[in-house]
Amino acid sequence: MAVKEIIDALKSENLQDLGLNQNLAQLVKDIKMAGNTLTIVMELPRDGLEDVLRAKTIDVLSNLPDVEKVDIKFVKGQGAQTPPQHQPPQGAPGAPVMTQPMFTRKKVPGIKHIVAVGSGKGGVGKSTVAANLAVALSKLGYKVGLLDADVYGPSAPTLFGLKGERVTVDKMNRLVPIEKYGIKILSIGFMLPSEDTPIIWRGPMLMKALTEFLFSTNWGELDFLIMDLPPGTGDVQITLAQNVHLTGAVVVTTPQDVALADVKKAVSMFKEVNIPILGVIENMAYFICPSDKQKYYIFGKGRVAEFANTYGLKILGSIPIDPEVAEKSDKGEPIVISHPDSEVAKAFMSIAKVLSQVVQ
Repeated sequence: MAVKEIIDALKSENLQDLGLNQNLAQLVKDIKMAGNTLTIVMELPRDGLEDVLRAKTIDVLSNLPDVEKVDIKFVKGQGAQTPPQHQPPQGAPGAPVMTQPMFTRKKVPGIKHIVAVGSGKGGVGKSTVAANLAVALSKLGYKVGLLDADVYGPSAPTLFGLKGERVTVDKMNRLVPIEKYGIKILSIGFMLPSEDTPIIWRGPMLMKALTEFLFSTNWGELDFLIMDLPPGTGDVQITLAQNVHLTGAVVVTTPQDVALADVKKAVSMFKEVNIPILGVIENMAYFICPSDKQKYYIFGKGRVAEFANTYGLKILGSIPIDPEVAEKSDKGEPIVISHPDSEVAKAFMSIAKVLSQVVQ
């Protein structure tokens, strides 16, 4: 493998999305090829870019022949130097005014929009919403991925009928998502010995796992990556907020007061960490009686609209209750696939259309 071929490939990837007027080739300080392992030393133009530059480089070089492994090392450039240690404290005379959070949000190469689907509490159908939203976007013609970021309670293997499936790695040591219904799917559930195996991790392990799922996975080119978050406002949400450039978050709730009380906390958390809230999805909003076709608002009516209005949020849509949703989900068939003419499927298709317009 000639060095010129490697440099030419790296020249094709500019870094304007990172605010740099350079391409990858201009960062290269040294290249060595030993067997099928390529070692590249690159200048780090700014702290916090290691993961995204590594992902971009591996992606660019993945199609080159004779390269099975890429090892990337970084040396700090002038712009990556840490600030002086003897600055005056924040708020003191002469101290710099901090207007941005002290972390760098990185874009995942090849992905246009990352949309996090969250909720304040469990049991509101968040994972089912995320799965069907991903399928609906795919049916609209978008290239879609789904990342099951609910590490403690992964549900994607069940919702897509993929229990027992295992992920593989490509020649660049990247995870390869499993594809079904036109969706690229990744879940910790594909890496466990059995579905009964518990995940006993604390914050640092979660951060490492999520970083690997995002930046060391061969997602290819996607219009949307839907992320199914765990309920609440814990380590996963904070990790993503600090490290990943998200297009925004979608909040799922049901009409009950207890659900709305918790979802308010999720909304406050997203706002606190400066993640745009794209809208609210009201799940289990009403029941359509098979006999008279009338809508019955079992859990009450108007509370979600009042909540959205109070917080200045857009309602993306309301999804009715349908026993078929739970039954088909357990069988690994999203309702948008199994019953495309149902009211629930139509609601998901409508929400997907609205969401695609909101992110433009």
